[in-house]
Amino acid sequence: MSAAFDTLTAAQDLEAAGIERRQAEAIAKAINHGDERAATKADLATAIAELKADNASLRADLYRALWIQGGAIVAILTALRFLPA
Repeated sequence: MSAAFDTLTAAQDLEAAGIERRQAEAIAKAINHGDERAATKADLATAIAELKADNASLRADLYRALWIQGGAIVAILTALRFLPA
């Protein structure tokens, strides 16, 4: 969890640096809202774990499909051997 962002202090600092009060307040609010939407390490760890699970599932599906296709090819080649020439 990130530390709380003090919008009042930020706005005052911006105003002290020469930015008009309305603009300073708007900038401080924008920074605070951006911080609220930022992903945490826990969010990223969860997303990575989900992607790894999805990847493993896709690999299993791919291997299964390859085995089925391989079996179909073998069955077709075997059947072709028994057709009259």
